[in-house]
Amino acid sequence: MKTPLWFPQSFFARTLWLVLIVVLFSKALTLVYLLMNEDVLVDRQYSHGVALTLRAYWAADEENREQIAEAAGLIRVTGAGVPEGEQHWPYSEIYQRQMQAELGEDTEVRLRIHAPPALWVNAPSLGPGWLKVPLYPHPLRGQKIWNVLGWFLAIGLLSTASAWIFVRQLNQPLKRLVFAARQLGQGRSVRLPISDTPSEMTEVYRAFNQMAEDVEQAGRERELMLAGVSHDLRTPLTRLRLSLSLMGSDSDLSDDMVRDIEDMDAILDQFLAFIRDGRDEPVEEVDLNDLIYEVVAPYNQHEEQVRLCLEPIPPFPLRRVSLKRMLGNLIGNALHHAGKGVEVAAYVSGEQSAPYVVLSVLDRGTGIDESELETIFNPFIRGDRARGGKGTGLGLAIVKRIAAQHGGNVELRNRSGGGIEARVRLPLGLLLPRNAV
Repeated sequence: MKTPLWFPQSFFARTLWLVLIVVLFSKALTLVYLLMNEDVLVDRQYSHGVALTLRAYWAADEENREQIAEAAGLIRVTGAGVPEGEQHWPYSEIYQRQMQAELGEDTEVRLRIHAPPALWVNAPSLGPGWLKVPLYPHPLRGQKIWNVLGWFLAIGLLSTASAWIFVRQLNQPLKRLVFAARQLGQGRSVRLPISDTPSEMTEVYRAFNQMAEDVEQAGRERELMLAGVSHDLRTPLTRLRLSLSLMGSDSDLSDDMVRDIEDMDAILDQFLAFIRDGRDEPVEEVDLNDLIYEVVAPYNQHEEQVRLCLEPIPPFPLRRVSLKRMLGNLIGNALHHAGKGVEVAAYVSGEQSAPYVVLSVLDRGTGIDESELETIFNPFIRGDRARGGKGTGLGLAIVKRIAAQHGGNVELRNRSGGGIEARVRLPLGLLLPRNAV
């Protein structure tokens, strides 16, 4: 939805609006509370009655003062008998302002609600000394602290809800950028709209869109180059193989040449597999255990080379062909370096709220130096010489890319007692949890 023209177009203006609206909203609700609060009106009326009583007391002669004091419960107090006042906003201020308005600006007021509740007033413009005025239960009900707390809690909740709505609107462009970056990292084509974003984010979106276009263009050029090289090399390799077969020689040299041609053909297959990374393959609900059985079956036709340790896993969205290629690469790698004793394990791990699937291929071959475990997934890196130096170094790069396309990751670990564990983690939900191990 396009942002209206009257709506602030920058983060600064939107934040300023947020603060202003929330503050004004809180003030308005507080004012409504004070205007509608019956107890405050009662206290004002009570303080007005006290002021009239004091004015009548000081206006009467000495004889009548005693009668007024006795009838109203007034007590003359010396300076030492006047306590310090207690603050009970807004009630203390109400008494103070009311007395000053009616008895003079120099009037002093002390208010206490603890045994016994009373009001002390000194009005020099009317007469000397302090007068103690008793307070009665009805005004004290103005101290309904739970009503006050409940009202201000409601004000706070409403203000927080308003702030949450505004902050959510402010953070929406950043969340959109994070989501787009993740989509781009998984190889998807994504562009960000720049018509309904704050002015500060418009340039960021433009830069992101340009970067995404450059990345896609570089990927297309890379794929075209590799596909062209692979295609052009297949023709002379096929011609060489045909020539060797026509020569009919049984020499060891001919056999070595045939094997070299087959190795080169396999290398070209890896190049093509790296180019066709499966991003266009449709996603479907797949039973992972059935898929593992399909991949492992050819290896166990004559004897068991790969042992399975599979736990029940619910079907979840996968790219079937890509995942079979990934698992085949890992199993082939393990058999090449270990020869036997390869094991494939699959199980569900993680918390119930964020489960994920662990797919492990384990062997008992020679391990890899710890310093090379981080870089071995890079293209054309073949790993430690102890694991062999043949191949293109694209097998694990393909595995890493396929795992990333499924929102997961892959890790190699040296096993105690020798060997390697290739552990792939795939989310059952939208995202792989951060604590996946």
